[in-house]
Amino acid sequence: MRSSRRGDVDPFIVMDVMEAARKREAAGKSVIHMEVGQPGSPAPAGARAALARAMEAGSLGYTVALGLPELRTGIAALYARWYGVDLDPARVVVTSGSSAAFLLSFTALFDAGARVGLGEPGYPSYRQILRALSLEPVGLPASPENRLQPVPADLAGVDLDGMIVASPGNPSGTMLDRSALAALMDHCAGRDISFISDEIYHGLHYGNRAVSALEIGGDCHVINSFSKYFSMTGWRIGWMVVPESQIRLVERLAQNMFICPPHASQIAALAALDCVDELEANRAIYAENRRLMLEGLPKAGFTKIAPPDGAFYIYADVSDLTGDSLAFAAEILDGAGVAVTPGLDFDPARGARTLRFSYARSTAEIAEGLARLQTFMAERGPVLINGAG
Repeated sequence: MRSSRRGDVDPFIVMDVMEAARKREAAGKSVIHMEVGQPGSPAPAGARAALARAMEAGSLGYTVALGLPELRTGIAALYARWYGVDLDPARVVVTSGSSAAFLLSFTALFDAGARVGLGEPGYPSYRQILRALSLEPVGLPASPENRLQPVPADLAGVDLDGMIVASPGNPSGTMLDRSALAALMDHCAGRDISFISDEIYHGLHYGNRAVSALEIGGDCHVINSFSKYFSMTGWRIGWMVVPESQIRLVERLAQNMFICPPHASQIAALAALDCVDELEANRAIYAENRRLMLEGLPKAGFTKIAPPDGAFYIYADVSDLTGDSLAFAAEILDGAGVAVTPGLDFDPARGARTLRFSYARSTAEIAEGLARLQTFMAERGPVLINGAG
């Protein structure tokens, strides 16, 4: 049977790392997971309790395509609470995770062949989803001087139909402040470049809070999720905010692509919005983990890092240690029992010289992982492997 060229996308390398770690665990060996951006905490207790009640009360069938009205209202209220933005709930579209929101956004905004810019390093699935939709991802290398976030100068002279920006970023955890985000949005608005703001790590900040694109203007798509701050990765529930003029357009796409988001997950998500104390306690854990990582990684020899403002990642330049991050990550898993993600996932051009470390698990696991890394790296020494140096 023939295969389409659209389906010829690159693997999501972190998932391959997860599988290697699973095989190691299945063989009875211990693994500390620093590879995947998945909270170690469960969904909030109030969310789990609300779903249990709903399951006893009756069947959970289809909802309307845009999501439960009360959930859309609750999400709009979150924007008032977090950002002081008065958001019409009609503009909120509940989705099957942020991944479905990306599909809806890219399909609603772009025709086949459109060129969509994305900062590198960045979330790898942007690139692969765009390709699967017959769109052209345009990587824009972001500099360490700009804390691995794109700036208007990176877009200068580049022919683009769209731009997607993430703040806090994955893998860097760095954020755009209000003036930097406004500069990018103004640049795009002046050139008829559709702007998409990925805000799925909002709520996870360790100093100043993240700025939403909706604080600056409404002519954009904003994508968020219950996966990260709300600790609901496997529930596959997210949302997007679209301009009023595109509500019906996105609704028609959602009806045909997904019918509706999972009803059970919507019930849990609605209750999760009120679980503030538990969610803030989780954030305090990440803050402590971040402190440990910023202290412990340099002791293991990982000294070239951009301290993260948010999310739960640290991105390290390991060019003094390797020229092959894929092989280096495999070496660390085998020798230290710590799973980390090669930078090739996030930056095809420079990622062979970088690693991403996640600190989303428990503090005890992070402390153990750092101890293992320090021991392994001390025994290994400053050896360059596979063509580095």
